[in-house]
Amino acid sequence: MKVFLLLFTIIIASYSKNLFEPLPINITYDKNKVELGKKLFFDPILSRDKDISCASCHAIYGADDKQFSIGTDEKKGFINTPSIFNLPYKIAYFWNGRSDNLYTQMTDGPLFNKHEMASNKEMIEERLLRSKRYLELFQTAYKTKPTFELMLDAIVAFQKTLISLNSKFDKYLRKEVELSPKEKKGMELFVSYGCVSCHNGINIGGNSYQKFGAVIEFEGNSETWPDRYAVTNDIEDKMVFIVPSLRNVEKTTPYFHSGKIKTLKEAILLMGYNNVAIAFTEEEVELIEEFLKTLTGEIPKTFKKVK
Repeated sequence: MKVFLLLFTIIIASYSKNLFEPLPINITYDKNKVELGKKLFFDPILSRDKDISCASCHAIYGADDKQFSIGTDEKKGFINTPSIFNLPYKIAYFWNGRSDNLYTQMTDGPLFNKHEMASNKEMIEERLLRSKRYLELFQTAYKTKPTFELMLDAIVAFQKTLISLNSKFDKYLRKEVELSPKEKKGMELFVSYGCVSCHNGINIGGNSYQKFGAVIEFEGNSETWPDRYAVTNDIEDKMVFIVPSLRNVEKTTPYFHSGKIKTLKEAILLMGYNNVAIAFTEEEVELIEEFLKTLTGEIPKTFKKVK
């Protein structure tokens, strides 16, 4: 059995580069729209009480370091905030995929949700129209006055630039560098143990749905966290969520929809047990963690906080 597993690991590892795709080296965008979208993203003017901005819950590599983010009126959310880096490569948005594009992602969640910004279309549009600063910025970017729809468009333009380029793994895929022996062994384990069946492609995830606890049931229920069942009403979608991207995973603790897991090692152990029914050894966890750290990319230049 050990010989078979070794041979299987060698064969799979030799094809591993075909399972992944590097992020693009350069991103092109409309500078005026992105600058406007960035200012809107960091501006609390969009929230009802002008107390939080989009960036308030997406500050750490596009994510939040809290279990649940805090919104207007100090209201706490009930599901962990995912990173907004590399969003163009996701199949849908929110943990249960209830929005299929970046425009509805904002209106289906943060802008109007009473646990988040608790705002509304009319309020936002009125504030933008009263702002000399935004009148000028919208005129530069769109040649017209502010509207709610153009506000969404500008933020989407900004979000599309939030690509975490040049991770060590991307450079490896482009044959610019080699992984260390530990990193390469971690990748081989990641592939041979089946982690790659869900975490693959350009975003190392984010391109499919999977049951949390696919092999061994996870403690919890879909009433606690809105899962795919809340969207489809298909009983088979209980505890099914979008497979998260593993890009920058070492920087985006806490983990999973519950936000209960604080360390990457814990996350690896849990996924090994519940989703592939393997009890990783301490050494295997360390090696897989070494590989996952190679997925940390650069913070996008456009994400630097507005002064």
